[in-house]
Amino acid sequence: MPTLIESISGIRGIYGAGLDALVLVRYTLAFGTFCLNRSNHLPRRVIVGRDARVSGEVCTQIAIGTLRSLGIEVIDAGLAPTPTVAMAVLFEEARGGIILSASHNPEEWNALKLLNEKSEFLSPEEGQIVMDLAQKAKPPNHQDIQPGTVRAGDYITSHIDAILDLPYCQPDSIAALNYKVVVDGINSVGALAIPPLLKRLGVKEIKLINGDVTGRFAHPAEPLPEHLHDTMKYVQEANADIGFVVDPDADRLALIDNEGNYVSEELTQVIAADFLWQRRSGAFATNLSSSRAIEDVAARYGMQVFRSAVGEINVVKTMQLHGAILGGEGNGGVILPDLHYGRDALVGAMMVLQHLAELKIPFSEYRRSLPQYVISKNKVNVANPDDVLKRFALRHASEDISTVDGVKINFPNGWVHIRKSNTEPIVRIYAEGASEKKAGDLAQWCINEITAGQKNRGEA
Repeated sequence: MPTLIESISGIRGIYGAGLDALVLVRYTLAFGTFCLNRSNHLPRRVIVGRDARVSGEVCTQIAIGTLRSLGIEVIDAGLAPTPTVAMAVLFEEARGGIILSASHNPEEWNALKLLNEKSEFLSPEEGQIVMDLAQKAKPPNHQDIQPGTVRAGDYITSHIDAILDLPYCQPDSIAALNYKVVVDGINSVGALAIPPLLKRLGVKEIKLINGDVTGRFAHPAEPLPEHLHDTMKYVQEANADIGFVVDPDADRLALIDNEGNYVSEELTQVIAADFLWQRRSGAFATNLSSSRAIEDVAARYGMQVFRSAVGEINVVKTMQLHGAILGGEGNGGVILPDLHYGRDALVGAMMVLQHLAELKIPFSEYRRSLPQYVISKNKVNVANPDDVLKRFALRHASEDISTVDGVKINFPNGWVHIRKSNTEPIVRIYAEGASEKKAGDLAQWCINEITAGQKNRGEA
C-alpha cells in the first residue's frame, strides 16, 4: 500500500511506494520557489545533503536537478548529518537547505527535511506556504531561466572545527583521561562524523561498530534500549568508558555507560544542561513530553525551564522567546544556540564527554547521581481525538494542567501527557513516574478514563 505523509513538518514516505520522483519534484519546486521569494540579500543558493539510505543518492539527484531548473545554485553536501547540513546553510549564507533523511524511520523510508535561511526547520507558517505552493507547482520555462550551477561541499570538518572553537570545549582535559569510546554508527552518516570528532577531542581509543556506511541498518534505526542489546554488550565487553549511539541522520544521541547500561535518551539533554549550567546562567527549553528530570537539575542551579509543544521547531521558538542558552528534546536531542538552532548529536557528544572528563568519575557513578524517572508511552484508538482531549481537559480543569499541546497534567510525583497523532486517529499517552510501575499506573488510569468516556458516548 502506498505510504506518503505530507504535512507542514515535512514530506516522508516509503520510496517507490508513495514517495516517488513526481512527489520529490513537486515539493522541491515548491521549496525552491519559497526560497526565491524571500531573503533577497542572500545568494540564490541551497544546500542539499543526505543520510546513507539506499534511495538517498537518486533522491538527491532529483532534488538537485529540480533546484537547478529554478536557477538556484546548489551545493551538494553529500553524505552528511542533518546538523552538519544546518551548519552548512550558515557557512554558505544559503537561502535554505534540504536533507534527504527519514530520521529514525526504517531504511525503506526517505523524506525531504527542509531548513530556512537561519538553518532552522520550517515553522508551521513557513511549512504551510510550501504546502500551498506544492499544490500549484509547475516546472519553469527554461527559455527564461539560466539553470543553476552545482558544486560539491564537505562540511563535517568545518562542523567539528566550530564545536572545538566553543570556549568550554577543552580537548586536553579529555585526552588526559585516555578514554575508550564505542560508537554505533547505525551504518549511516554518524559513522563519518562522530569518530573524527572524538579524535579531535583527544579520545585515545575509538571502537566503531555498524560503521559501514551502506544505509542497511544493523538494527532498528531508533536508538532505543530494545534495539541496542548487542551494542550494550559490546561496550561492556570492550571495557569502554562510554558508548555513543546515533540515529541515521545523527541529530539524536543515546548513551551507554561503562557498565553496558543504556542511559535513557531523556537524560542526554539533562547531562548537557548540567554541564553548561556550571559555566553559564540561563533558561532551558524542552517539550511537554520530556522528563521532568530537567526541572530537578535546573533547581540545583536556580534556573528556569520552559515547555513547548512537541516538535523541534516549537522548542526552538520557545528558546528564542525566552533567550534560553540551551534546549532539547527527550529523544536524545541537544540544541545549543552558540552553534545553531537544531538538534546536534555531535555537540551533544562533546558536552557529555567534556562533563565526564571534568568530573573525573565513571559514567555509571555519575548516572546514579541524576534524577531517576521512567516514562511509559502508549496509544489509544479513538473516533474523535479532538473531542477526547477537550472532554479530558474539562474534567481535570482544577488540576495543574497545560493545554499548549493536547493535555498535560502535572502531579507531585509524576505527570501524564495526552496528545493526538498527526497521522492516525489515535491519542498518544505519555506518563512519567519514579518507577516503571508508577508510570504504568498513571498511563493506565489515563487510558481507562479515555476508553470509559468513549463507551459512555457509544464511540467504542
